[in-house]
Amino acid sequence: MSPTRRGVRGRRCGAVLLAAVLAGGATGCGSGSGAPPAPGAPGTTAVPSTSGPSTTAPGTPGTTTAPGTPGTTTGPSAPRDDPRPGQVLVRVTVTGGFAGVRNRLVVHRDGAWTVSSGDKPSRTGRQTPAEAAELRAALEDPAFALVPARPTGRPIADGFQYEVAYRHRVVVAGDGERPPALQRVFDALPEGGPPTSP
Repeated sequence: MSPTRRGVRGRRCGAVLLAAVLAGGATGCGSGSGAPPAPGAPGTTAVPSTSGPSTTAPGTPGTTTAPGTPGTTTGPSAPRDDPRPGQVLVRVTVTGGFAGVRNRLVVHRDGAWTVSSGDKPSRTGRQTPAEAAELRAALEDPAFALVPARPTGRPIADGFQYEVAYRHRVVVAGDGERPPALQRVFDALPEGGPPTSP
């Protein structure tokens, strides 16, 4: 290579090196690219960090709803004591007597009742709220839970037999035995007592 060509090439390399230094890089003539520019070097632009903690707006998925807001339960649900329509409270079946009846009375918790007797059309009615409450109180009386489940006295000829089904318990009684707690239930039944008419 002639000295003239080498001098021109040297001047070009010097210009390139000067431009690289000013731009923050270090590049040699005829060689590959060098190391990336250092942070904060002249000619570089700082980029805000995106790895910092993020906040979630209230109400977005993953957040916890504050107590007392709609859709939350702040305590145990209150028990339902109000009567539910259609739920059976008590069944009373009457059999026997001179005519050999077999009648059934079904009373629901809301006071509605039905009496069926053989092939006759069923009779229906409804107790007043006070009457229905009195019947429930008589059945829930702890003394009624102590009434014997089966007759304990001597049966009466041509007498009636009463079967009272309340919850998971059945009490069978005859005409000759009426403990006060059982009599209280009978007195609170619709139409004044168990259905004994043929």
